Amino acid sequence: MENIEEPSPLRITPTVRALSSALRGKREDVPGVRVFPEPEKLWFKESSAKNLRNRDFLSPTTMLNTLYADGQVPPAVMSRVLSLRGSGVLPVAGGEVMGEGLRVRVDRPAAFRTVLAGGAKEYLKPSSQRQGCVVINCPALHPKPTTPSPDMLSLGQLRTVLLADHMGALLRRQGFVVSYCPILPEDSDIISFLRALGIDWPTGPADRTSEEREEKIQEALKSSPYREKETERGRRASGGGGRKAEEGEDGDLLRINLKRVAMVTALHVTSCQDEFRQQQIAMLWRASGATHTQRHLVCGPVKTPGSQLTAAQYLQLRRGQMKEASEMKYGDQVEGQTWEDIIKVMTSATVRFELLSTVHTSPVTLDVQREGGISTKGPRGGVFVMYNCARLHTLFDSYQRGVEKGLYPEIPEGSQLDFSALKEEGEWLLLFNYLIPFAELLDQSGQALDCEGGGARVNIKTEQICKFLVSLSKDFSSYYNRVHVLGEPLPHLFNQMFCRLYLLRALRELYHSALDSLNLPPIRQL
Repeated sequence: MENIEEPSPLRITPTVRALSSALRGKREDVPGVRVFPEPEKLWFKESSAKNLRNRDFLSPTTMLNTLYADGQVPPAVMSRVLSLRGSGVLPVAGGEVMGEGLRVRVDRPAAFRTVLAGGAKEYLKPSSQRQGCVVINCPALHPKPTTPSPDMLSLGQLRTVLLADHMGALLRRQGFVVSYCPILPEDSDIISFLRALGIDWPTGPADRTSEEREEKIQEALKSSPYREKETERGRRASGGGGRKAEEGEDGDLLRINLKRVAMVTALHVTSCQDEFRQQQIAMLWRASGATHTQRHLVCGPVKTPGSQLTAAQYLQLRRGQMKEASEMKYGDQVEGQTWEDIIKVMTSATVRFELLSTVHTSPVTLDVQREGGISTKGPRGGVFVMYNCARLHTLFDSYQRGVEKGLYPEIPEGSQLDFSALKEEGEWLLLFNYLIPFAELLDQSGQALDCEGGGARVNIKTEQICKFLVSLSKDFSSYYNRVHVLGEPLPHLFNQMFCRLYLLRALRELYHSALDSLNLPPIRQL
């Protein structure tokens, strides 16, 4: 029986590679070829609504002039570009050379059908699962000498904790086994504070003494597969002319061979103020023979001009502002446990987006003046993102009520729909800029951990998920305000309505997936 290979999800990177390969070809196949630029520089993906009206990928004129003596694309090359095929490659509908370069248009109905008809699940998770163990160490939470309290935690230290939590969520999504350090006392003030932010940090019994903790560690080491046996110690001691280990010489001494420990990556998430101390500790680890990789994620400071707030005061301020803004917009509805939960999540979202939307090495400047307040309108970070996520849930609640009233039929299978009905420019923008590239965005943090060279600092673009969600929310809000998705209950309009619902259902799941990487639950009503 012939094996039928499952089609690969459409991806941007394989498409750019295939386009580059088609344009470069083989030297002997393309007369007049001058030099071969780097493949990733030959094409770039368009993203602005203006450019997406007439092209999806562009090879600029400067590149064509570099490739070909006369800047003209040979017919054989153009033929290869227009007939592009391959695993994960977006289908090409057409292309031509214009003043700006060689532009290519994707077969959009085919792309909509491929992504949406199957439910889009493969577009909401990393493109591949990885293996490995990562220990995320957050020095801000270590005892100095006692466990820090929320009133002792600075905003810069809070930033490192949020970043550690975010990185853990991203790496788990990619298949890594993630552990956190240190373990915090359960029911402590710092744990209650972290839980108010949606951070589930590991805990241990608060009343355990140092001796009890050491005993537990010792028991774990006794059963470790990397513990040296007597025969191994004897061979090591007698080898190379050394003295032979005497019987019972070490008594109950435990020896763990660190050089045999499976490769583990320790990711230290620290503030710039604590960086030097953490580097000293890392050097001691290496001197002890530890073979695991150590990487440092160093955060810039958090500045609050005109104010000095601890992490506890900052959270209290933002929560009060969030409650006040909600009461101004929704009035007497803002009461009861449901609203308490909504305000908690919205406050957490505000804090996370404020502290994580900036490149982690750069400083963050916060406006914490009490009269500033928090706006529930406009593209203002976490509140704006959560509001638009809630709009999608409201849309589908409205559709379901229409079904129950007999206004609309149930959504049919995707194979029964004609996705060429999706012609509004905002629809392609949402698919091409967000749904298709999301899996590759999730891949980047794990790939950065693998990169060797360049020192111990790791270059992870930790701000990208927050920026992705804010940009998505702006484009979705523009589309949603312009297009009436739930149209009149007329049969000849149902196909377009169902195609739009498929797109927005995938978008709703995209929100959930992206928010999950920030450990934020979606808001389903506002």
